[in-house]
Amino acid sequence: MHPKKSSPSLAVPPSSVQIDPADILTIEELAARLKTSKRWCYEKSRKRCLDPLPVFRMGKYLRFSWVDISAWLQQRKTARS
Repeated sequence: MHPKKSSPSLAVPPSSVQIDPADILTIEELAARLKTSKRWCYEKSRKRCLDPLPVFRMGKYLRFSWVDISAWLQQRKTARS
């Protein structure tokens, strides 16, 4: 008899943070929430920006976590105080 091969676990590691799909924004949704232009969001999400927006790339698409954006805004607010 051959020992059974275990299949890789598809479970999320306990240290991972679950992301609520409702918190994932497109560039249009982010611009609307921040009351800015899409162009500003694109510029602030570039890697060469001094203080870039937290972004993750899905191929050619940019997606933003509202939780990460909120933390980024809070850091900027406290840095100026």
